[in-house]
Amino acid sequence: MQYVLLFIGVIFFLVVIFNVMIEPMFAFFFRKPIYVHFYPFPKKLSLNQLQILSSEFEFYRKLSPKHKKYFEHRVATFIEKYDYYGKDGLVIDDRIRVLIAATAIMLTFGMRKYLFSVIDKIIVYPDVYYSRINDDYHKGEFNPRMKAIVFSWKHFLEGYETTSDNLNLGLHEFGHVLHFQGLNRNDTSATIFAVTYDEIMQQVKHPPNLKRLTSSDYFRIYAYTNEFEFIAVLLEHFFETPKQFQSEFPELFEKVKVMINYSTPIKYEKNN
Repeated sequence: MQYVLLFIGVIFFLVVIFNVMIEPMFAFFFRKPIYVHFYPFPKKLSLNQLQILSSEFEFYRKLSPKHKKYFEHRVATFIEKYDYYGKDGLVIDDRIRVLIAATAIMLTFGMRKYLFSVIDKIIVYPDVYYSRINDDYHKGEFNPRMKAIVFSWKHFLEGYETTSDNLNLGLHEFGHVLHFQGLNRNDTSATIFAVTYDEIMQQVKHPPNLKRLTSSDYFRIYAYTNEFEFIAVLLEHFFETPKQFQSEFPELFEKVKVMINYSTPIKYEKNN
């Protein structure tokens, strides 16, 4: 018994040293976590869920076989963790669960902490809905007070019908969630996000840079509403038109890559 307690104590000590000293130092120098994927008991999707993911989600199709398994585990974990609620007669089915989960996982695939603690529910309407937040009709929103993310299913799907218009409701709203969480948590992924986010905003606010951004017409004018909208729009562009983004604003593109640790060996990035 004494040796068991000693072993547990040593393991606990090593975990504390890793979390408090080793990884923070590594992240400071290399701007990435020491590891991203480690799943001793990976979760599985049902055959129907896997077929939906494979047939309808391009990002997943272009992953390497190893990373497909990681992605499947994360999507299955996401579906298990969050409650989905259909409104105005919308019935929640596997397609809704999988495509919403896959969108979130695509955004956080480079992060070890890939789930969101700032939401606990996903609310889906068939079309635009009335929101009491500002007494208007919305296509989607993130409500931190209610710990909810809300979508119009019609407009969520439209985000994937055209993949080069830099309009993706799912990415945009989950971008808000990621932004809010990145500024309110202190794990390695959140810290990297927050530090890089600050660097991006410093760059963007520099008058010559801001002038070049606004005159390029690459980012839609809505991006300049506030910092939260700017980051959400950046993420839409990063995933929808990465080649053009990298060509027009290479330094900003690299900063976004670092911010979400988009550096795993993903075929998607190479082919777009």
